[in-house]
Amino acid sequence: MRVDQLVPDAAPPSVNVTPLPIPGAATDGGANAFARLVDAAGAILDRADLAEAAFAAHRGGLQEMVVERARADIALQVAATASQRAAQGLATLLGMQL
Repeated sequence: MRVDQLVPDAAPPSVNVTPLPIPGAATDGGANAFARLVDAAGAILDRADLAEAAFAAHRGGLQEMVVERARADIALQVAATASQRAAQGLATLLGMQL
């Protein structure tokens, strides 16, 4: 019988990515979390529009435009998922019999 030592693969080096700050995130304790989420998504969409306009005017690069649009798409997807879950939670509460 032969026993070999299992050597785990090394984890890939982590990339230090800082999340985008949400204004007022630590001040209200989550009372307006959905409003902050929508505002942050709107700001990211505005940045994507600016990047597209800069690319169209030959002042920005294609890579920056694509990255900003991808960020905007992800932020929009997160906001849509959050609104759907909030609506499901509200429907569950309204469907409860008291």
